[in-house]
Amino acid sequence: MPTPQKNNHSGNRGRRDQSGSNNIRVNDRIRAPRVRVVTAGGDQLGVMATREALAKAREIGLDLVEVAPNADPPVCRLIDYGKFKYMQAKMQKNSKSKAVRMKEIKLRVGTDVNDYNVKMGRTEQFLDHGHKVRFQLRFRNRENAHKELGLEVMAKVVEDMKTMGKVDQPAKLAGNTVTMVLTPLPAAQRVKKFKKYEDENFDTESEEFDAKDDIGGDDE
Repeated sequence: MPTPQKNNHSGNRGRRDQSGSNNIRVNDRIRAPRVRVVTAGGDQLGVMATREALAKAREIGLDLVEVAPNADPPVCRLIDYGKFKYMQAKMQKNSKSKAVRMKEIKLRVGTDVNDYNVKMGRTEQFLDHGHKVRFQLRFRNRENAHKELGLEVMAKVVEDMKTMGKVDQPAKLAGNTVTMVLTPLPAAQRVKKFKKYEDENFDTESEEFDAKDDIGGDDE
């Protein structure tokens, strides 16, 4: 009976993936001095020095893979790089055959923190299921004199969702309404920030949450 061979990740160290436009950095090729580390299961281990994170990855026989380079600090996962590439290719293939729907999230200038967090949790669920999300913010009464506040809300959404989605249509002001659309990042690069605000019984496929054409309807 052949002797089992220990999984050797040395071939991945110092290597940068050239198979796609994202040029994913792995192990020693990660340039940021500090990174936010996430396990394969999505648990956050916090921010640490990159060399410390790399040592932790090697200790458990995994790779340190930069999945969200534009975050501050960049987000890295402790995963098997070979399996990561395989799953990424598989998910991208499956997403081509899956119908992408436009979901809608309505915001207000005065949306309170908890309500905002819940809406961001819902947004992450939509994006994680491959749907685009359209944000709509209407100005009411005196809010029309401070429309820059609406654009600030949209900017905050972009910042909070940058590890889950990217801007498909920038924030646009038309009359008393600002709209913006986000599209999901590749599945293997998504990292949730508002997971604790998710409703596990929430149906992301329900037509109730599909974006309507009647921009300017009543807010939630």
